[in-house]
Amino acid sequence: MASVNCVAGSEAVMATPVALLSESVLGWSIFTIVLLVILAFCWVYIRKYQSRQESEVISTITAICALAIALITSALLPVDIFLVSFMKYPNGTYKEWAANNVTRQQIEDTVLYGYYTLYSIILFCVFLWIPFVYFYYEEKDEDNSNKCLQVKNALKYTVGFVIVCSALLLIGTFVPLASPPNQNSTQWEKVQYLFEELGSSHGLAALSFSISSLTLIGMLAVITYTAYGMSVLPLNLIKGTRSILYERLENTEDTEEVEHQIDKLKAKCADGRPLSMRDRRNLQDLEAKLQVLQRRGRHLEIAERNCCNKVGSALRPMKILLGVFFILVALLFFVTLFISNLDKALHSAGISTGFIIFGTNLTNPLNELLLALQPVFPLDYVLITTITMYFVFTSMAGIRNMGIWFFWLRLYKIRPQRTRPQALLFLCMILLLIVLHTSYMIYSLAPQYVMYGSQKYLLQTPLPTADPSQGNHSAAITKICDADAPEDQCTVTRSYLFLHKFWFFSTIYYFGNWAFLVVFLIGLVVSCCKGKKSVIEGEVDADDSDVSDDEYVH
Repeated sequence: MASVNCVAGSEAVMATPVALLSESVLGWSIFTIVLLVILAFCWVYIRKYQSRQESEVISTITAICALAIALITSALLPVDIFLVSFMKYPNGTYKEWAANNVTRQQIEDTVLYGYYTLYSIILFCVFLWIPFVYFYYEEKDEDNSNKCLQVKNALKYTVGFVIVCSALLLIGTFVPLASPPNQNSTQWEKVQYLFEELGSSHGLAALSFSISSLTLIGMLAVITYTAYGMSVLPLNLIKGTRSILYERLENTEDTEEVEHQIDKLKAKCADGRPLSMRDRRNLQDLEAKLQVLQRRGRHLEIAERNCCNKVGSALRPMKILLGVFFILVALLFFVTLFISNLDKALHSAGISTGFIIFGTNLTNPLNELLLALQPVFPLDYVLITTITMYFVFTSMAGIRNMGIWFFWLRLYKIRPQRTRPQALLFLCMILLLIVLHTSYMIYSLAPQYVMYGSQKYLLQTPLPTADPSQGNHSAAITKICDADAPEDQCTVTRSYLFLHKFWFFSTIYYFGNWAFLVVFLIGLVVSCCKGKKSVIEGEVDADDSDVSDDEYVH
């Protein structure tokens, strides 16, 4: 009998590591597949937009890696939620392999170290590698002879970014969230306390403060580009483009009209009459306009022969359906984000806590959908990945339509096969920051899912009895994990620790969500009022050079 018990006990011990391994392998194997897909997508994406003539190997690799790291970081969120959710059965009890608190801590640490690694790489890219590569090509001479001077100047400008990164890390490290236990401590004891706090949190506060600061910049990019792109992308698909034949005819008429005006001004000069300053300016403007019209004519001629445009015309019904789907998704995001913000305004602890809300008090459609899909892994993973890619595509649509601006100055234009290396680096920097903020946007859209996944716990409730002498009886009720749950019954995702380490960032993000909703509505009205775009939209501008035009044509 004893031998039978020993065998059963040994089988249970062996089953626990096997179950733990199978759960972990399932989550990380899906993550590996998504990682490979992300790398392939980033390579195709960057290669599509990089300039044919000015492409540089280092800038291309940097842009691909920076965008991939951002997307991989977002892909880690569903793995984080999967691991904490699958520690429990649907009835609220822990699985055998997760019954030990040490085992759960080891799994959480694995995800935590994953975030440490990816966020550290992001800081390295934003504050060192991308600035260095950008300034390296900015300092490039025509003869490209002095490489050492080029590297030296690039490093000189990059030092400023390194100083900013160091300052953010120091602020996050030495501004503790809790005061020292002894208020009468000496200055040296307080310094010792700060270092003890740094060691106990493994640098979490320092890294969280730096990433939150970058996410704050990403919020501005989301409000500027993503909110507009969510309206312009689907409406452009629905409205389509103007007819190439009509555009060519219109362009030919405009060209003939400008040529006639130029001939009239030149006729004055041929008669011996001097041109006034006003006529000279008009002649210069007309000649510049004629060059633009001639370039438009060449681009329209190429577009008419392009097979992709012919195929696009045949797929017009599918584009309309895709546009309708995108606008429905955008409206779903709008409604969900509005309900979530309204929930925070009504039920959170207020501005001093960052409007943090533990769970949902109002029905949130996206949160309910994710909770329903989460037990059937990887359906929630697919949905989260789709949401992230939707943010990337809509952000790209906003950037391409607006260009990269610094206040009122347009720095770069993003066009297929004509984007300069510096513009590619700017593009990937913006997309990296946008994807960072996407993690908080997903929390705003589905707070319950991001915090606890589908975890449940057992709550013991007393049962009324008619005879007090029989003693107290209780029943276990299964409840969804929330802030009222016992600390040892629900495991919070590691992502949540990074998102809400500092309450004032959460407060800014909350008001940023309202700004996002307002900009989306404005962009929707503007996009509806605009007519059909040209088939060569953004390919020809007045400030384009002949070199860039020749690059495209040939």
